[in-house]
Amino acid sequence: MCHKEIHKKRLKSVKIRLYHFELEELNRRKVGNELAVWMRETCLGKKYSKRNAVIDVDPKLLRQISGVGNNLNQIARLANAEGMSALNSIEIISVLNDIKAELEVIKKQHKNVS
Repeated sequence: MCHKEIHKKRLKSVKIRLYHFELEELNRRKVGNELAVWMRETCLGKKYSKRNAVIDVDPKLLRQISGVGNNLNQIARLANAEGMSALNSIEIISVLNDIKAELEVIKKQHKNVS
């Protein structure tokens, strides 16, 4: 198998019929969360490792997202400290809408950079 073929998306599937106890046994034997990965490794005798792509992210974008996270923490503190009165709920919804608008702006800016 060519090295390039390994990194292409898999398009073929195999359907098998099992009794419920057979499926339970396969799920007990698998290592990790995905039965398909375990079956490929077991049946083909190969180990496939997932490669997580490291993405360079603009520091400005990270600061903006961090700011949004800080705003969410402030909302959580307010809700926990003062309880959820009708007025607080309205304030929180207003702030959440502001955060949503900020995220949309950040998303548009990031799409233009990418």
